[in-house]
Amino acid sequence: MNAAIPKQFLQELTRERGLLRFITAGSVDDGKSTLIGRLLFDSKGIFADQLDAMSRARHRRSTGDTIDLSLLTDGLEAEREQGITIDVAYRYFATPRRKFIIADTPGHEQYTRNMVTGASTADAIIILIDVSKVRLGDDGSVELLVQTKRHSSIAHLLQIEHVVVAVNKMDLVHYDQTVYDRVVQAYREFAQQMGVADVRTIPLSALAGDNVVIAGDRMPWYQGPTLIALLESLSVYDACHDEPLRFPVQLVARHNGHEANDFRGYMGRIEAGKVSRGDRLVVQPGGSTATVKDILILDQSLESAVVGQSVTLLLEEHLDISRGDMLASADRPANPLKTVTADVCWLSEEPLDLRRKYWLKHTTRQVTARVTTINTLLDINTQQKQPAATLQLNDIANITLNVQQPLAADAYDAIRSTGAFILIDEVTHQTVAAGMIRRDASGVENVSGC
Repeated sequence: MNAAIPKQFLQELTRERGLLRFITAGSVDDGKSTLIGRLLFDSKGIFADQLDAMSRARHRRSTGDTIDLSLLTDGLEAEREQGITIDVAYRYFATPRRKFIIADTPGHEQYTRNMVTGASTADAIIILIDVSKVRLGDDGSVELLVQTKRHSSIAHLLQIEHVVVAVNKMDLVHYDQTVYDRVVQAYREFAQQMGVADVRTIPLSALAGDNVVIAGDRMPWYQGPTLIALLESLSVYDACHDEPLRFPVQLVARHNGHEANDFRGYMGRIEAGKVSRGDRLVVQPGGSTATVKDILILDQSLESAVVGQSVTLLLEEHLDISRGDMLASADRPANPLKTVTADVCWLSEEPLDLRRKYWLKHTTRQVTARVTTINTLLDINTQQKQPAATLQLNDIANITLNVQQPLAADAYDAIRSTGAFILIDEVTHQTVAAGMIRRDASGVENVSGC
């Protein structure tokens, strides 16, 4: 679920100015791709050859000399021909105050799984609402689109820290403050049903550029920051070094057999905490303990390493450790789970079959799992939970499942990387569900997801 971005690039950005990952979400044709194009265009994040290619594009939807900014992220031929976003497109740009990675995600219900992929690593989400498509009743009622509610629910389940609601296409309602206030009030009431209190709102026109990078003078009643200024001010999730060590083993490294020493190293990425020479670790789920002999990165030997670094660990003891095992702090190990309760978002067009087995992929470990019970199904519109006999595409539900072998897992709100999982169809090898691990009020580790 992570974007294929070089770790060196990410580390450099984070070290220099603080990197913010954010996504655009919402319903179909709410202007997500156009908004990103406007952000890049007005912040000088587009090269001259890109502008030239966009102006000559065969499927551009603008008239005259106006540039179709949505083409900057809608790069697939099918996307340009149909005028919709299908895949997740990542773009990188910088301002004097911060660097950004944007994920442009699809709004169509059929591609909700791609939205989940983009949201899984985001620090912030921009929920776009096309003000011209919102139903405004004569009695003062406002009806938001279902996909707007679905994407908001997914962002809440993924615990994305910052939610920005961008009421787009204000030019189509003549920049009417009354319409904006009604839409914002309706969204805040829906967010309250989800349990989300911190929502930031902004009126804008991505096509005209109002309040994106430049404020303009067509909405003098709005006194808040522009979108780019708001994004520059948001805090970023900081992986804490004080968390217990979590080191999923990706590969066991051996020498080529022509050396006298018996080299055996365990390669992987530190997902949480830090590790130093002499630290006592526990191998999970087995339970054996070991001592860190050395820490290698490329051809260097380190005294210690921290979260985010990819290293090779050498141990004093000779133990049976393989890919899928977890090296954790001996005094603060992960909880071994065999029966879990889960909130999952079903991502497959094939409905859930309680008679079938699925693969559960958690960090580098893959085990067989079976869903035993569907406990409740979430109603997107009312946020109420109701009974269900099966799960269909994009359903969000609470289930109980059993795994064949124990998982060394943490609560998602404590350690994201060891709190996430996916379910895979063992026949088609397609990802059918995604989820997160949480801790309930009794202190028992439970799994939830979207």
